Amino acid sequence: MYSKFYSLEQEKRERIINAALKEFAKNGYEKASTNEIIKEAEISKGSLFNYFKNKKQLYLFLLDYVVTVIDEIYEEMDWNITDLFERMRALGLIKFKIMQKYPQAFNFIKNAAQEDAADVNSEIETLEKSIVESGLERGYKDLDLTKFREDMDIQKIMNIINWTILSFAEQQRDQVNSFEELDMEVLKEWEDYFDILKRCFYKKEEE
Repeated sequence: MYSKFYSLEQEKRERIINAALKEFAKNGYEKASTNEIIKEAEISKGSLFNYFKNKKQLYLFLLDYVVTVIDEIYEEMDWNITDLFERMRALGLIKFKIMQKYPQAFNFIKNAAQEDAADVNSEIETLEKSIVESGLERGYKDLDLTKFREDMDIQKIMNIINWTILSFAEQQRDQVNSFEELDMEVLKEWEDYFDILKRCFYKKEEE
């Protein structure tokens, strides 16, 4: 579907992608201007619609693109780490680096989470569900569960951890104006929550 676009030189592709991500993140789907996108990308309007037949197709392409960005997090992860909290710390650090590398992609994701345009709403909901479910499935695969307390229901423990992680991520997303402004303080607070959860749900070391 996007063969003409992928035939472009990488630098030009990235220019168009970043310009489109920036415009949609700033103004949302309905108010986003293709004129601003071509101006930022330094291309002609005719060429943009030679690669994407309309604004909706461009937006849907970007939804697919951000999935590939998120996949980079899991590709860089060392899955030999089987301690839940050590794995979450490692994933958090990798995610922080990827956010710094692709800030416009994460600005776009943040805006998409609040998007209500009927034209693309169902696709966004499908994407969000897929990202969460896939992230939890991959993040919790082959964990060492022997470290958890035996006097508690392991599924309920995992539910509490899930809710904490997802709520924290949502809170941080809502607080930042742009992921270009992200700093290490987020990771420090992230680790504070993990330390509390670890003390609550892991066996004491002397056990």
